[in-house]
Amino acid sequence: MKALKLLLLATALLFFWAVDGYGQTEYKMKPVAIQTRWAKEVSPSNALKEYPRPQLVRSSWVNLNGLWEYAITAKDAAQPSSFTGSILVPYPIESALSGVKKVLLPEQNLWYRRSFSSSGLKSGEKMILHFGAVDYQATVFLNGKKVGEHEGGYTEFSFDVTSFLIAGSNEIVVKVYDPSGNGVGPHGKQVLNPANIYYTPSSGIWQTVWTEIVPAVSVSDLVITPDIDKSVVNVTVRSSVSGSVSLLVDGITVSGKSNTVIPVPVKNAKLWSPASPYLYDLTVKMGSDVVKSYFGMRKISVGKVAGVDRILLNNKPYYNLGTLDQGFWPDGLYTAPTDEALAFDIKAIKAMGFNTIRKHIKVEPARWYYWADKLGMLVWQDMVNPNQGLPSGSKEAFEKGSAEILSQLHNAPSIVTWVLFNEKWGQYDQERLTSWIKSVDPSRLVNGHSGEYLYVNDKLRSPSPNAYVNSDMTDVHSYPDPMMSITMAGKARVCGEFGGIGVFIPEHQWLTGSAWGYIQEKPAGLLSKYKIMNQHLKLLESDGLSGSIYTQPFDVEGEQNGLMTYDREVVKIPFASLRSIHSMLNPDMGKIPEVSAVDADLTEPGLIYSKLLDEYIKGKRGADFIRKLTMYAAQAGDKSGVAMLASEYLKGLSAPYSADDLAFVQNNTTKVSDAGFAILQAHLASLSGTEQRTLYVKLMNIIYGDVIAPFVPTPQAKPDWNAVWEKVKGYGAPGEEMFLRAKVIHTMNQQDWENFKPVAISYLEKYGANVRENEKAAIQKNIDEHE
Repeated sequence: MKALKLLLLATALLFFWAVDGYGQTEYKMKPVAIQTRWAKEVSPSNALKEYPRPQLVRSSWVNLNGLWEYAITAKDAAQPSSFTGSILVPYPIESALSGVKKVLLPEQNLWYRRSFSSSGLKSGEKMILHFGAVDYQATVFLNGKKVGEHEGGYTEFSFDVTSFLIAGSNEIVVKVYDPSGNGVGPHGKQVLNPANIYYTPSSGIWQTVWTEIVPAVSVSDLVITPDIDKSVVNVTVRSSVSGSVSLLVDGITVSGKSNTVIPVPVKNAKLWSPASPYLYDLTVKMGSDVVKSYFGMRKISVGKVAGVDRILLNNKPYYNLGTLDQGFWPDGLYTAPTDEALAFDIKAIKAMGFNTIRKHIKVEPARWYYWADKLGMLVWQDMVNPNQGLPSGSKEAFEKGSAEILSQLHNAPSIVTWVLFNEKWGQYDQERLTSWIKSVDPSRLVNGHSGEYLYVNDKLRSPSPNAYVNSDMTDVHSYPDPMMSITMAGKARVCGEFGGIGVFIPEHQWLTGSAWGYIQEKPAGLLSKYKIMNQHLKLLESDGLSGSIYTQPFDVEGEQNGLMTYDREVVKIPFASLRSIHSMLNPDMGKIPEVSAVDADLTEPGLIYSKLLDEYIKGKRGADFIRKLTMYAAQAGDKSGVAMLASEYLKGLSAPYSADDLAFVQNNTTKVSDAGFAILQAHLASLSGTEQRTLYVKLMNIIYGDVIAPFVPTPQAKPDWNAVWEKVKGYGAPGEEMFLRAKVIHTMNQQDWENFKPVAISYLEKYGANVRENEKAAIQKNIDEHE
């Protein structure tokens, strides 16, 4: 592997052209609540420089990451003649690392521009322009001419731009449209109004942009499928032309034709596993084109073990002990700050003692899978679910995107399971689609529906006829405690999600003073609670459970139920303790990577708070101290103390407010009578886009909880809506929208169609743009059915 490692570490080689930069001194990362240790390493000259495609490596390539110009226009506007400023590619425009930190709205386009100088290509050469991923719809222009377009925010695409090149300066322009959750395409957990289990969007270019020079006759792709039972690896060399190719593996050269399956013998194969992730080098030659790759010899299957259907790795039972990794970063959102940061997540999860990652509703850059292959980690790869409301065009977009995912990630030995659907989010045609994935890739397991049976506090959310049809496993979600999945002939049983224990660590929070989770625990209580959950898993494994996925390894924005904080600085249970717990189900962990993080302070929060409170009583009053004391009061559960301290802090605030001040106000304002409510109302007009809507929704929720909810104490209540309106009408648009929403939902749930219809029509007419597609569809359906 030495040659391959050296090649993967190489940075872009400037063979025949020069990249024109834009104002290298203009870049500055935007402020953010918390950031990772790697953010400070990012700069226009150090923006993910590594070779982006480890399983198809060429020596001649140019990295186009760095500062580009950008502009935001109306969706129907032409290309702007002037651009607003600089953006650091490949970080999403909403991220702090982009240097912009603006939200792209569904009625807008985002434009990118940069140039490079070219002295031309040699005879018979082509230039390929590659994009790792652009969310969502990208249209690419070179020198004013349209090169092509791609739709889908999670998969790579490329164009042959040879015929568009000119001598001298060449200008690349990329137009991006990304409606996030308001569009028909898959968008994962990105939403314009992030809260709880939904997060900030990542629009635009979010993976590496690069070019390479290739011969006219060249390799376009490789399809690599190991077969340990036959001691071969089957390789298809894809090309636009038919020609002779040679493959070199472990000192053996095999010849064949492109676009056909070539079996390459691998005698006495060293099998790949998390404990021993051995990778073979592969060199492919086609004419003058030479590419480097790698593969692992491994097999995943379901088979009988003492009469029980279990997951087998390399023909032996192997418990998939996993965690639910969502791949978000406080500073880069979808994009890890550096390649070291990207690798850190996998190293940390392995150092915790897990052997499996469920990559949840996101597709990572190719280098993430390279690190999983190299470090030794099984991966369950989710498809990115369709728009849950299934509007027209969403099914086609989902199937196109899923087909691209299956093709793009096929060669990674770490990926052992494809996950089709999650908890009925946009579920449709499950029987057909599960069979389709199996036909496309029979070398892996297919989890047709993770959490088709979802239990919360031992209660099933909804039944599911013909559950797990054509799947290789039955998969229940059970919060908070794990449980056994249902038994079906020929299918392994797994618990695809459980846990979600919320523990917040003061000074390491995206949202201060709060911790969303399925249950709440203090740091000192997490260890015992987590150990008991894993002891239950061991008992379930003895009864036939084949795998489990804990939610989750890292906090994500307001969802603070990770085993580490969102900034990757604090581990809430020491790594050694986690490995000890996990050794019951993962006894052979192999080499443990070295990772650094601070162990959480397990001192009873009340004791810390009490000591700080003594300082307060003695007269300590600084603003930073009051903020810190308020957070510890919240962690200790002293609600009256939180109210007192927050009120004192707010009295000392004056406009203009810092981002930290406003975050504090939002997190410590729960009533319309609180001092913070007036501050938030006054600040609303100064915001735009997602930031404005997020604050607007915060005001709506305060109005509901403090003003409307007392009128609706039970689902059966008959509120005096006129009296409710009198109470809320003074709070402007947030009050009106919350009033209409509350009345619509209450009358719909009570099937009070006479009162429902007029208010529902008014609600959709005035505020329909703010309603999620699945909710809007349900409301409209009831309007139509009760004419």
